[in-house]
Amino acid sequence: MKNYQFLGIFGLLFLSNCSIIRPGEMALKQTLGKLKQKPYSAGEMIFFNPFLSKVISINIRTVEIYETLPLPTKEGLSVDAQITLLYHVKTESAKDVYTNFGTNFQNVIVQSNFLATAREVSSRYFAKELYAIEREKVEKVIADELTSHIGNKGFVVDAVLLKDIILPPALSQAIMDKVNAEQASLQMEFLITKQKKEAERLIIEAQGIKIAQTIIDSSLSNKMLQYKNLEIMKGLITSPNAKVIITDGKSTILNSIGTP
Repeated sequence: MKNYQFLGIFGLLFLSNCSIIRPGEMALKQTLGKLKQKPYSAGEMIFFNPFLSKVISINIRTVEIYETLPLPTKEGLSVDAQITLLYHVKTESAKDVYTNFGTNFQNVIVQSNFLATAREVSSRYFAKELYAIEREKVEKVIADELTSHIGNKGFVVDAVLLKDIILPPALSQAIMDKVNAEQASLQMEFLITKQKKEAERLIIEAQGIKIAQTIIDSSLSNKMLQYKNLEIMKGLITSPNAKVIITDGKSTILNSIGTP
């Protein structure tokens, strides 16, 4: 009976000294201050003596760092920015990251470089560029420069996102006034262009009428007028409302009708 109890106690101790690596993590086994050469991957099981060894987990998932901080601008102002960094530890660099920076590597190397790089890059741009015009460009520059600082230390910069830029009230109003003025100017240019097009249309229409009138006038010879008189006379004769028309034989029928 004692043998079974001993085996049960030994089994419990054996299981308590076993660790299974979870998804999204790497693990290192440290025995008497020395790390085992090969890290453990997700799903692997580690057996260790809790009195001599310990298991160190390193998160290799994508991690988000969110900060609200003041950023300097090229004109010497300070704008409040909501900025996010997405990064992860390289799988093959987990051991080097722990050896060089410990388990607090995010604060020691990643976050400090991120904040310094964001401020350094923002100082190259005017506030209005950070606010709207160059936001995507600024994000890329920060990501590229941060990669140059920490990429060779075992980290991958996935993205840098400028979520919001809060400008000083006076500057915000100045930008809004400028935008409104630009919109009003564009509207005025549109109206002027429209009026010019309408004037051009009227000129073309008048020229067309003038050309048509010239053609008509040139075609009205005496013989043509006499022919038209005969047609009108024929119409009057055959009309049930025919009238007696007195003419001197020289004036046109139309002129004769209009003469009292």
